[in-house]
Parts: sequence; structure tokens; C-alpha cells
Amino acid sequence: MMTDTATKTLEADGQTLAYRDVGTGEPVVLIHSGGFSGRQWRKLGDTLATTHRTVIPDLLGYGGSSEWPAGTPFHFRQDLAALEALAARLEQPAHFVGHSYGGFLAMQLALSRPQAVKSLAVFEPVAFGVLEAGDWEGSPDLPSTFEGTGEAWLSAFVSGWNGPGAWDALNAETQQAFRKVGWKVYQEVASLASDKTTRETYATIAVPTLLLGGERTPTFERRVLDTLARVLPRAELQVFPGVGHMGPITHAREVNAAILRHLQA
Repeated sequence: MMTDTATKTLEADGQTLAYRDVGTGEPVVLIHSGGFSGRQWRKLGDTLATTHRTVIPDLLGYGGSSEWPAGTPFHFRQDLAALEALAARLEQPAHFVGHSYGGFLAMQLALSRPQAVKSLAVFEPVAFGVLEAGDWEGSPDLPSTFEGTGEAWLSAFVSGWNGPGAWDALNAETQQAFRKVGWKVYQEVASLASDKTTRETYATIAVPTLLLGGERTPTFERRVLDTLARVLPRAELQVFPGVGHMGPITHAREVNAAILRHLQA
């Protein structure tokens, strides 16, 4: 949870979005993955704050932002609305960086508020609308419902992205943190699965876009990246050898260096 003096909040559709705001210069917004919080980007944020105004939100349901009660429906457009409000508060175009769900939201913001986005750097955005029927090889086999603490669903979700046994390999504290936000993650995934944003729509994103991914990510997500690299007019694709979907955490030094090079360019 963000508690330092750099933490600010804004209200969007009755929800509170908390965000860390440090540094001066061109703004950069760092959007975390589902299941985590803005702390995911703290190290990169501290580096960027020496040259940029660095803004790191906690998406709804995470960190210092409004909790999302279990059983309450959610759609990704509610997180998008909060980010749109944050972008308006910046009062100038910003660079947007995101991982997984955060990368998808950054791309959606580039579609809904193109004037607010100066560039994108996204690690494996879950832009499933670009996939066709035969592109889903390797996708997680998730339970259709979220029951109790969601243990079965969370285990299938984490292991589906990171390999068999990944959930069991997490320490007890991390597992409990996932359980706390599990319903929100489940609702995020449900709304992503029904998203119909097409390749043609993404092709209208005109800003420089750095697409990042890991060599060991599931096949269907590599197809998302490859498709976006083909259709985005100003895209650059970089794939890290030996890295999986959680590259921004497991290989932060390499991923952060690529993002820094993109921003400096």
C-alpha cells in the first residue's frame, strides 16, 4: 500500500484511485499487472523520477485504491475510466508503461484518449481481441467459477501463465496476497475474455510503441505480441531469451533497461 508523502488520490465513478507522483519533467505512467500493485514498478519509478515526472497508480482493488468487494461485478472499463481521469489530471501527454493487464489498459487508453498518450512500452499486453480461433494454443484451462477463496481458480491462473506447479511454488504470504485480490483478478480476466478490440482498431494507435515479451511465455501470448508488431504502424518488438510472462519482476534489470532506452529515444 502506498503511504509515503508522494501519494495522491482522485475520485472516478465513486471509486478512489491512489497513485504515487514523484519527480519533474515529461510524465511517465507505470501501470502494474493484475494481482499486484504499483509497488511492482517502484524500482523503475525511482530511476525515472530523476529525469521524469513519474506516476504509479494502484489500480482499483489494489494497494491504496478502493477495495473491490468479493461478489461485486467488475469490468476492465472501470479501471480504464480511472486511468482516463488520471491522464486528464496530468494536463499534458504522457508516456505509458504497462505489464500484462496494465499493458492492455495502456493500449486501451491510447485508443480512447489518443491525445493523452505520447508513447507506449508494454510487456505482454493481454489484448486477446487480436486472436483468432486457432491462436489460443497454451491458454490456461481455468475453472468456470470462483468459489470460496478462489484457490482452484488462482492455482490454475498462476500455473497457466507460469508453468505447472507455479502456484504451489509461491510462498504463503504471496498466495494470501493473491487470495485477497482474487475476485478482482477473476473479474478482470472475465472481461478481457469478452473483449472484441480488433487488429484493425489497434492499428490506429499512431504513437511509438515498444512491445516486450519473454521467450518462455505461453504460445497464445506470443501470438498477441507478433500480431500487434505486424499491425501497429510504429511498433518495435523485443523478446527476452529465457524469460516468461513475469519478466518485469523476475528480470527487472533487463526489462527496465529496455524501457529506459525507449523513453530516452
